[in-house]
Amino acid sequence: MNVRKTMDISKARCPDCNQPLKVTRMTCRSCDLAMENDFEISPLAQLCLDDQAFVMAFLRHHGSIKKMESLFGISYPTVKNRLNSISASLDKSLQAPSPNLFVLEQLSRGEITVEEALEKLS
Repeated sequence: MNVRKTMDISKARCPDCNQPLKVTRMTCRSCDLAMENDFEISPLAQLCLDDQAFVMAFLRHHGSIKKMESLFGISYPTVKNRLNSISASLDKSLQAPSPNLFVLEQLSRGEITVEEALEKLS
């Protein structure tokens, strides 16, 4: 029997140093093909499982706050507050990176020299 397990990767931390864990390996269940890299996690996947379920229910019910009230047994203001909280979490993850970050990443990959990086940063 093939049982799928769901892990809340939004809070996955190293048991040794307590740093956030990264997804670095993906495999195909059918043919065992494996890919290794530093994979980005979507902003929605970075939400806790409860918030992900809330967003999925909201989308499935076409954004009906009335349906969310009955589905979760909560009031209109609670639905709105929950949506605002989730939206704020997503906004944090969607902030544009510093323009300097791009230059530093180019430098770390060896695409530009230190002199070129300094010129771009000034």
